[in-house]
Amino acid sequence: MKMNISVIDSQLICEAKICGCSNNKKVVYSFSEPVHGLCMDRKQLILSQIQACRNLLKYTKEKPELFMVWKEIDELSALS
Repeated sequence: MKMNISVIDSQLICEAKICGCSNNKKVVYSFSEPVHGLCMDRKQLILSQIQACRNLLKYTKEKPELFMVWKEIDELSALS
């Protein structure tokens, strides 16, 4: 029996959140993967995190938090 399994990028769900106290905040991630999405390469993982940060920007209002998320995107972009 042959099985062709493909994972569509939209199924790889990564959500970014801002956590921490007022002076010690950071961006954290949670992942929800499809059944066959257990194997992600490094580039897919980083691209998912970048997209999650971009989505987070839509809901971020405070300037220090916006700066922090943009900095996170810059750091992740340098890794990809």
